[in-house]
Amino acid sequence: MSAITLPHRTEMLTAFASRDASYDGVFVTAVRTTGIFCRPTCTARKPRPENVEFYADAQGALLAGYRPCKRCSPMTPAGQAPEWADLLLRAVEADPAHRWTDTDLRSLDLDPGRVRRWFQRHHGMTFHGYHRARRLGLALGRLNQGEALTQAGFAHGFESDSGFREAFSRLFGEPPGRGRHRNVAFLTRVRTPLGPMIAGATTAGICLLEFADRPMLETQLERVRSRLGCATAPGDHEHLAHLKEELDGYFAGRLERFSVPLVVAGTPFQTAVWRQLGRIPYGSTTDYQAIATAIGKPAARRAVGRANGDNRLAILLPCHRVVGRDGTLTGYGGGLWRKRRLLELESTPTPDAG
Repeated sequence: MSAITLPHRTEMLTAFASRDASYDGVFVTAVRTTGIFCRPTCTARKPRPENVEFYADAQGALLAGYRPCKRCSPMTPAGQAPEWADLLLRAVEADPAHRWTDTDLRSLDLDPGRVRRWFQRHHGMTFHGYHRARRLGLALGRLNQGEALTQAGFAHGFESDSGFREAFSRLFGEPPGRGRHRNVAFLTRVRTPLGPMIAGATTAGICLLEFADRPMLETQLERVRSRLGCATAPGDHEHLAHLKEELDGYFAGRLERFSVPLVVAGTPFQTAVWRQLGRIPYGSTTDYQAIATAIGKPAARRAVGRANGDNRLAILLPCHRVVGRDGTLTGYGGGLWRKRRLLELESTPTPDAG
């Protein structure tokens, strides 16, 4: 990225003091008295403001002679799982039907309490809850392919029909018999330079992409469930793999247009607004009034603003390209400084971007 503009120093001090995750990727904090630099979210004791200076990225801090903090690991991409968690997640995917116990975790020299806290913080559920939801999502996929209920349950680690039915009903809100043909949106975390995002995919395409710390995330998940009539469960999907590849290209400045299929589900008005967002060229901006006029509703500027805020496909349907009529940055669900960073990224496309 070029021509990076940092927020006002007072704003950065406030964000650092409150450990505001929406500023992860926006700046790093360097502490003169210790010679280290940290993420905005670092849990270490906060230094006195006069001993702090800010840089746009780790490279700037390193060139100024600072070393990375061992507690918050600012050289590691935001949201990246620690090595032990990455190995554990790989083990789960290698044998999803295995029923993990605390004894299994201890056999890998993992403290069950530490594992529980990490999964609760990063996935909104305990490790055992995550693994159970993963098995149930896979079982639902088998049911949708016509497999018998008992066989699908046993194949994914459930020792009885009653246990499978109870767990299924608790997660999906209905028994497996009625949920057999229910659509599933598989959810995963995606690492980006601006912090982790939550992505969701159905067989039709990507239905969700939101920053993990967005306050409206749970509301957006519920809207996905109700609009698409689907259940949600952790898992992988070919569309998610495609999305991760394209996001890597986008943040590296190599990709201007996404080709991953999208699921755009809303009211007719919302859908019209969201599709118009998708027509805003890379490196360009527009405003609410222009969008309202483009969709044939010139008096609906405020409603366009609400629909823009309800967009569930951040970056893919680029609501960050919508600014005030005078060119000022307006609100953004992922945080105003993420919006600025996205626009700065797009301001200097590389020659081979496609």
